[in-house]
Amino acid sequence: MDLAATAARTGGTATAPGGGHDATIEKYRRFVNTSFVASVEPVVVDRAEGVTVWDADGTAYLDCFAGIAVVNAGHRHPRVLAAVREQMEKVVHAASYIYHVPVVADLAERLAEITPGDLSKTFFGNSGAEGIETAMRLAKAYTGRHEFITLTHAFHGRSAGTLSITGNKGRKTRGGPYLPGIAFAPAPYVYRNPFGTDDPEVVAERCAELVEWAVAYQSSGDVAAFIAEPVMGEGGILVPPASYFRRVKEVLDRHGILFIADEVQSGFGRTGALFAVDHYGVEPDILVAAKGIADGFPLSATVARPEIADALRPGEHLSTFGGNPVSCAAALANIDVMRDERLPEEAARKGERTLAQLRELATRHPLIGEVRGLGLMIGVELVTDRETKEPAAAAAAQVRRHCREAGVLVGVGGPAANVVRFQPPLVITDAELDRAVETLDEALTAVGGNG
Repeated sequence: MDLAATAARTGGTATAPGGGHDATIEKYRRFVNTSFVASVEPVVVDRAEGVTVWDADGTAYLDCFAGIAVVNAGHRHPRVLAAVREQMEKVVHAASYIYHVPVVADLAERLAEITPGDLSKTFFGNSGAEGIETAMRLAKAYTGRHEFITLTHAFHGRSAGTLSITGNKGRKTRGGPYLPGIAFAPAPYVYRNPFGTDDPEVVAERCAELVEWAVAYQSSGDVAAFIAEPVMGEGGILVPPASYFRRVKEVLDRHGILFIADEVQSGFGRTGALFAVDHYGVEPDILVAAKGIADGFPLSATVARPEIADALRPGEHLSTFGGNPVSCAAALANIDVMRDERLPEEAARKGERTLAQLRELATRHPLIGEVRGLGLMIGVELVTDRETKEPAAAAAAQVRRHCREAGVLVGVGGPAANVVRFQPPLVITDAELDRAVETLDEALTAVGGNG
């Protein structure tokens, strides 16, 4: 259909692809289905590099959200782009589960080297949700069991299976019925725990006990796996107490239950370690990575112990675009960048520095209920009252807008949409982080009237 015919069909004016700021926003309004989000930020991304995003109108933004924690090595890292260009000159798509593709084998080998414990065989998909669905299939096939234990506040994807194990009503509304055999234990959310304590280790002990309780009283004794994010992203950047996963792993081992670590958002240097589970001294049976794995190219990796990976039979699982050679080349280069530029170590250092600055802001801004995070996965929870901890969702939206208007992009999340999220590319400089904190300070002053 030519442009004139398209215009006649849509009742609009024929335009060539592309367009400026206002034209793109209008096309989104008319032709892009965005009904499932409250709003799309009025930013038209024309180009990006490192930690900077430029609008089609020429405005430059400091990106402190990294495409929802995706471009961990920065936008358009030159080594990643070079690897992608080289691969595109060879082959773009090769049906990696029908034929042998060298770059796919190389990436799987590299993942076996860098993931925890005995994880050594990888299934490649396209997204975090696909990776988690694969992990669920593997757990069922290997154990012969069919139930799962997950956590409140969890988010694992938007497919039917992953929403079934998501503990967030807002994400699940109007999507059911969901899978049976799912039990929920309380997230180790110290700031809003149901136990009447501020002691993180008490919260860890009680939450681990309730995983045992879920096995005993919410299951039929047919639990294949426990799944958790080592740091919970969409749940509001929730960092479990230090002993939580060790205590839970003891429960799982007693019952022969597998541990699936959802590293979709927390992996690839984001928390100051290559994988967030490394902070806790436990080894998962299956690990799922996506988002930061390929610095912006779509890819997921479900990495399992070999005996678990081999549990699937021919015909039971496949992914047409899984293991795309271009994405795999990007991932290999991305891992090299992580190592050579010491990005996990830099994330740890920068995160400690930024958390200290944000906690100083909390002494001056009553809107801040809590500052928490690991590495450059940081959440600032806003409340209308520190005593009642009433979520300040409207204030969080206003803070996000003030930051954007000042040239800094941040996220907002949590079940109550009251957590400001700082998850910048790990290549961000100290000076750029200082600017982001200063901008947040100004936004909190404008919204809350303190400072």
